[in-house]
Amino acid sequence: MVRKMGVYAVLAFCLYGLFFYWYLFQFADAAVPFEFEGSKADPITFLNGRELSLSEEYSKVRNLLFFLSTPFEWLFYFLILLFGFSKAFKRWADSSSKYKLLQTAIYLIWLSFFAFLATFPLNYISYSLSKTYHISTQPFASWMKDELIDFWLNYGTWLIIVPVLYWLMKKSQKRWWLYGWLLSIPFTLFMMFLQPVVIDPLYNDFYPLKNKELETKILALADKADIPAQHVFEVNMADKTNSLNAYVAGIGSNARIVLWDTTLNRLNDNQILFIMAHEMCHYVEKHVYFGIAGYLLLSLLGLYLTYRLMNWAVRRYGNELKITDVRDIRSLPLFFLILSMLLFAASPLTNLASRYQETRADKYAIEMTKNSEAAITSFQELTRSGLSQVNPPLLVKLFRYTHPSMLDRISMLEEYEIKHRNE
Repeated sequence: MVRKMGVYAVLAFCLYGLFFYWYLFQFADAAVPFEFEGSKADPITFLNGRELSLSEEYSKVRNLLFFLSTPFEWLFYFLILLFGFSKAFKRWADSSSKYKLLQTAIYLIWLSFFAFLATFPLNYISYSLSKTYHISTQPFASWMKDELIDFWLNYGTWLIIVPVLYWLMKKSQKRWWLYGWLLSIPFTLFMMFLQPVVIDPLYNDFYPLKNKELETKILALADKADIPAQHVFEVNMADKTNSLNAYVAGIGSNARIVLWDTTLNRLNDNQILFIMAHEMCHYVEKHVYFGIAGYLLLSLLGLYLTYRLMNWAVRRYGNELKITDVRDIRSLPLFFLILSMLLFAASPLTNLASRYQETRADKYAIEMTKNSEAAITSFQELTRSGLSQVNPPLLVKLFRYTHPSMLDRISMLEEYEIKHRNE
């Protein structure tokens, strides 16, 4: 039975991969609809032939890797349970220490290490792909350093969460999910507060904007939006990527609006001011806090469903999965498996909410700067630098896109331009 379940799981993953290969490479059409042909949203008007070809190639492979990576994680956790590795990790942990906390730490390091090894090939392929298409400029040693930072941060985070989670399971078998969610609220807020000043600097160098002339313009824009000036930073990314980006991070006094130095190097002042106005909208309209509220509501539902599904799985397949009790640490891969599946299933909804906020930010930015040409050309340059698809296939947009497609963003700006030109 165990062998049969393993074969079925691998076969299901292969069929899933073949479906998405067919969908992305044979079925999906990323061409611009005919009504947008020749418009400023049509990539043929701002990309050359080679860039168009590379954009299609890169996007298809990158999207395929995305759709393979998360279900591969599910397959890994399922096989870890099915073939008794989780049971072995617990046995090794128990034999290494008589202290419960140390046993949990040892179990976690084994599980984390095997997960790192299993997912490393796909991560490396993704890195190599971005290097091949000149998106990434990051040397292997630097990339590997970031991977190891990710590993230890994730391990440290779970080392805090897992002992508390399983202690709650033992104290309240029916309500642990609720108590765990209540404890997650201050923990989430604390981690978001630390993110810009403790976690992000582990990867990159952050500093106040060095271009003082541009800083004066941004300060004037910030003053217009009633935003404290100290929340504008630039980050050193040129050694890692050719992509452009800007974002809002943190909460409270640690909230920051951050510009990549690649954005500063490749866009002119008017284009940067549009992007800054976009990011200022997130600050002004408290999008970060709405995002936190949405995340906490979904996590409450997610933990409840995880509780129900874990109990069902252990009752139905406990023997095959080598789990006798949900409260046993051996069930942790099952917890990760179900949580990952729920997050993936919820991503179309969370992405939709994010795209709504990003659309509002685009409209806010164009109303503030009133420079549609700078706005349109900044999006065109973003497309070029990242070899992005202007009009991604539907499933890609649903599961991957936290921002509107460039077709939607540029066409909205063109409509604004035409409207105000006729006024």
